[in-house]
Amino acid sequence: MLEADKEVSISMQTPSLMQRALRIEWLGQTVASVSWIASVFAYGAPSQTGDWLQLVAASAWLAANIAALAKTDSS
Repeated sequence: MLEADKEVSISMQTPSLMQRALRIEWLGQTVASVSWIASVFAYGAPSQTGDWLQLVAASAWLAANIAALAKTDSS
């Protein structure tokens, strides 16, 4: 009985993946990073070093956002 209560307590404390994805902090940063990636291509195919650095930076930001979404407080 105590184990069942413990599982219910933990599940109530840990927000679901969808709840974490709908937080304004995550949505804002994800929209910004995707927009940054799109802007690199909107100006034409990356051709110079600066273009590639912008693309790498924006992609790293997006990857970090996705990793943060997958991470829970217990991990």
